[in-house]
Amino acid sequence: MVPGVFTGEWLMAISIWPFRSSAPLVPVVRLTGVISPAQTPLRSALNLAQLAESLQGAFDMKGAKAVALAINSPGGSPVQSALIAGRVRALAREKDLPVFAFVEDVAASGGYWLACAADEIYADASSIVGSIGVISAGFGFVDAIKRLGVERRVHTRGARKMLLDPFQPERDDDVARLVALQTDIHQAFIAHVRDRRGQRLKGDDEALFNGDVWSGTQAKAIGLVDGLGDMRSVLRDRFGDKVRLRTVGRHKGWLRRRLGLAGGRAPEELAYALLDGLESRALWARYGL
Repeated sequence: MVPGVFTGEWLMAISIWPFRSSAPLVPVVRLTGVISPAQTPLRSALNLAQLAESLQGAFDMKGAKAVALAINSPGGSPVQSALIAGRVRALAREKDLPVFAFVEDVAASGGYWLACAADEIYADASSIVGSIGVISAGFGFVDAIKRLGVERRVHTRGARKMLLDPFQPERDDDVARLVALQTDIHQAFIAHVRDRRGQRLKGDDEALFNGDVWSGTQAKAIGLVDGLGDMRSVLRDRFGDKVRLRTVGRHKGWLRRRLGLAGGRAPEELAYALLDGLESRALWARYGL
């Protein structure tokens, strides 16, 4: 280049340089809601299908120093919990990026399964953490249909196709079969927590894995979380005051979710959505939320 002469490329570099930031970048993926394979008009659900694009985008973000998970979930499907956590770990290994989880109000049951996908977990002192167990709940309507004079007719092939049918008396062998299924799922949950938390766990299996929940402060004492603090403060301590947090993916707003009730939906579909919403509300209510 001739001294004193500005080329086009040099001028372009001058115009772009001030807008480039060398500050550390941490993409944030929000994991908020009940973990379920399906989303309804009254419930935004967490599942791999809904999150795959956001997770991929976070780990693919150029210049990322880590990925943060903002978790607020009372749990739900163990299968979807395992699928989401598995995808997080696969991407973390592929991109060689550390993962930080930040518990907001609650990370219980499947919500804690998701948190364990991170390399480090942080919570607020008043967060609800844990519930490492498996639950199955239902109702029995045997006496109700008798009083109503209802005759139920069901025809099946396969001795266990009516396992725990709510309109028939509960049978001991049906309950034993359900307990066996729950035991397998519980053991998979325990194995995941032990694999991810390792020597940080403090206490015996009966204390840690009995389905109990703890405050953030208590969870730190027994090794379920690594520390207390909010996302911004922890990541500023780790990556410096200029760290940039960039949320990946969006959740529908309240109005957009409610508008899903419109559009010619069948009455039975609306009834199902209402019941599903009540079930979701009950999951949150278990933790006073």
